[in-house]
Amino acid sequence: MAKLKVTQVRSEIGTKRNHRESLRTLGLRKIRQTTVRDDTPEVRGLIHTVRHLVTVEEVED
Repeated sequence: MAKLKVTQVRSEIGTKRNHRESLRTLGLRKIRQTTVRDDTPEVRGLIHTVRHLVTVEEVED
């Protein structure tokens, strides 16, 4: 299964509550923090919600 490397690049301050919750669900708490997640429709949906706050790269297993 493919993996996605998600990095927070902008602050969550001043964003909507569901954006902050999406970042927490992805495991992001600080700017420049990175997590690696499985590429599933659920994770893609979370990333789509906060696409203006994160960058995404595909990672080989």
